Amino acid sequence: KYPLDLYKDCPYYVPSVSSDEYNNFNVKKNPNFKNCSYKAFLAYKDGKLVGRIAAIINFEDNKLTNKNFVRFSRFECIDDLEVFRALLLAVANYGKQMGMNILHGPWGFNDTDREGMLTYGFEERSTYATNYSYPYFCKNIAELGFLDESKWLEMRFRIPKERDQRIARICEKVKEKYGVREIADQMSVKQILDKYADEFFETFNQGYSHLDGFVPFMDSGMKKSVLDQFAVIANTRYVSILIDKNEKVAAFGICLPSICKPLIKHRGKLLPGIFEIIKTIKKPKELEMALIAVKPEYKNAGLNAIMINRIMANIIEDGVERIESNPMLETNLAIQQQWKPFPYDVVKRRQTYQIEIDEFIKKA
Repeated sequence: KYPLDLYKDCPYYVPSVSSDEYNNFNVKKNPNFKNCSYKAFLAYKDGKLVGRIAAIINFEDNKLTNKNFVRFSRFECIDDLEVFRALLLAVANYGKQMGMNILHGPWGFNDTDREGMLTYGFEERSTYATNYSYPYFCKNIAELGFLDESKWLEMRFRIPKERDQRIARICEKVKEKYGVREIADQMSVKQILDKYADEFFETFNQGYSHLDGFVPFMDSGMKKSVLDQFAVIANTRYVSILIDKNEKVAAFGICLPSICKPLIKHRGKLLPGIFEIIKTIKKPKELEMALIAVKPEYKNAGLNAIMINRIMANIIEDGVERIESNPMLETNLAIQQQWKPFPYDVVKRRQTYQIEIDEFIKKA
């Protein structure tokens, strides 16, 4: 609950769903604990709570990267370098005890968790899936000697007044050429998940395997956890799932209705604002670009244009007023290129930081 106090006067902070956060740190409910260990810390100064941090070791990620990383996560505190140092040092010492030699973050349990520290766009409201942090966070962590690691940017798209018929015609030709068809306009979210859940994750794993910090979703419990969260707020008008001739998922794109306003109003609690959230999902005014993935064999085939064209047509028809992307890696030029036909502005940047544990402990 500490972030609710730290950001209580900040209009740009969007709280996590409180029940989801409780479940994230419940070993019985979070399947990530099959591959992760964690320890959480609170900082007090003069008898007052002034910060928190979590240490996470993702053993599967370390195995894939052949590194000994300990992640810091859920990092919030006051603007006090002594508190910063104490919290990060707690994670470093835990990591050292567990045989780790590099401290980095902010990273979460997996790639669908919140990650990265805000470095630009401090006067922009966060999305449902991202962290907000005051400007002093990136200043203080750099002062402690941490080095830059992964970097992301976030975009706000300018919504056209009408559908581009030229792009629509090209998309139909691409569909015909590759024998793909859209299923999101014929099936409910439940029907899609019941029939294509495993296919969805196969495409997801292949499409994201090259990204920083990504660990493939193989465990059935982890898959179910992600799908449950998706199913709650998805609206098929803003989803595109392309199936090939063999009934395999070739590509998918997902925009989610933004539930930021009710979350801010009710401080992360679902129940008081459940009717507002349902209304927002059915008739959203704001959307967040959540995920887009194309199987490698269809790379550069134009499937992304088909998905974007369908979703954008519904956005225009429904009078959606605002679309923002969630973080895209600066190095992921392929995904940035696919947005070229649609004008956008970069509104936020964020990144992770890293440091050698022994070096940090020695300096501290």
